[in-house]
Amino acid sequence: MSFGYQVLGFGAGGGTAFTVAEGGTESTDGNYKIHSFTGDGTFTVTKVGSDATVDYLVIAGGGGGGGGYAGGGGGAGGYRYSSTTYPTPSDVGSGSALTVSASGYPITIGSGGSSGGNGLGSSGGDGADSIFSTITSTGGGKGGCMPGCAGGAGGSGGGGGTGGGGGGTGDSPSTSPAQGSNGGTGNPSNEGSRGGGGGGASATGQPGDGGQTGGAGDSNEITASPVGRGGGGGGGHRSDRPGGPGPASDGGGDGSPGSAPAEAGTANTGGGGGGSSWAGDPRRPAAAGGSGVVVVRYLFQ
Repeated sequence: MSFGYQVLGFGAGGGTAFTVAEGGTESTDGNYKIHSFTGDGTFTVTKVGSDATVDYLVIAGGGGGGGGYAGGGGGAGGYRYSSTTYPTPSDVGSGSALTVSASGYPITIGSGGSSGGNGLGSSGGDGADSIFSTITSTGGGKGGCMPGCAGGAGGSGGGGGTGGGGGGTGDSPSTSPAQGSNGGTGNPSNEGSRGGGGGGASATGQPGDGGQTGGAGDSNEITASPVGRGGGGGGGHRSDRPGGPGPASDGGGDGSPGSAPAEAGTANTGGGGGGSSWAGDPRRPAAAGGSGVVVVRYLFQ
């Protein structure tokens, strides 16, 4: 008589060991475990499988929109990921999966940058970095203010304020693949002025005299279904016309149309905040950037 045995912790096909870990909000997608972090925490690996690699998505906090008569939109937080275990229609380049060991990996989630409010000369705040292991995504650059304040450099650059503020430099510091795009330049004229759009994960923000839309983000399927993140904030408009739209499907906030406040970047997308505007008192304030997120995915059975 013969007996069959199943050794716990090993797969049926050839005795393959699997990684065991905990931390964040846990979910599954078929044979893959997903750990999502929307706040600081620790990804703790208690057992390393035959495949010791994990995929990741690390997005920093988005920059806040700039103030004044027509402020620039905040840049999206830096956007870095790998995609060896799931399909993605990404417009952003994928990095290599990370090799892990049996230890704890502190997770830092970047906060969104502060709003520049509605005052002249008041730029937004830069977003904060998000970190997992050796991957650091840089916070989005602040939106520039009127008159002529430049957008900040960051994961994606902030849009320039009206009066000719330059767009902030994206992918700063540089990573491979690039973590973001440049912000758009503010309209050079103070009359009928418009702030530049913040840069997004996959596209540059539009200039103030060319649409002022925040740059597009990216759709990623690491959590099993497509989710848009990393959109730049729209620039504000000094009139009752619509402000520049942030790509809402990717978390970027709309710039103020003059008759309503700007929109904030969506939480846990790294979206940039919209820029301020003015069409008679009161001035309409800019908005804050959205916080970042970290997601880790690996084979668990």
